[in-house]
Amino acid sequence: MAASKTRGICGDWIRGFAQNAILPGFRHSKKAKLVALVSGDRSKAKRLATKFHAGAFYTYEDLPACFSNPQVEAVYIATHNGSHAHYAVQAANAAKHVLCEKPMANSVQECRQMLEACRASDVRLMIAYRKYFEPASLELKKLITSGRLGRLKYIHSAFGIVLRGRGKAGSWHLDPKLAGGGALPDVGVYCVNTIRWLVGEEPLEASAYQWTTDPETFSQVDETSPFG
Repeated sequence: MAASKTRGICGDWIRGFAQNAILPGFRHSKKAKLVALVSGDRSKAKRLATKFHAGAFYTYEDLPACFSNPQVEAVYIATHNGSHAHYAVQAANAAKHVLCEKPMANSVQECRQMLEACRASDVRLMIAYRKYFEPASLELKKLITSGRLGRLKYIHSAFGIVLRGRGKAGSWHLDPKLAGGGALPDVGVYCVNTIRWLVGEEPLEASAYQWTTDPETFSQVDETSPFG
């Protein structure tokens, strides 16, 4: 978090990302303290709040009460992509700083709504894009900037995860309204944004294509999307 000793809340993300990465991260942070936790299931919220030493817990229906909690200074949004703008705007309107998982939102319009809400309330908005902070990425950035690699002609980057069939995978990944798309916005964003950051330039043009090995499961979102 940007502010020292920032206190925040964390929404739950299907597939256990919050429980396996974000919440343990708060435990080890020297600049942030988990003071409240939000989940769609009250019993789950209570259990996780106890496990990770949060003093308060809420459901999404209780968000106004959560945002009125004076201990909550910032919000970490780790819900499905389609709800990022909804919760970010609510948090900003309550004068809470916002740290939101990537991708920022499902449309340019939603991104603008988030920016405008945070500017209006004079709070900070940050997207949790970890590549800017990982030691290997920072070292590569330093190497490129130094010129030791010479003039770059090609950069190849690949990132993939396995989503099993519908019913086994988190269903929101396969719903375009919730996910905003498939492989490209989910994991392809790491490749695209990392290259932009590494070279410090914007692409002049882009092209992409997609294919699937499971057209029934991936009927509405892309399974594989090479991008160049």
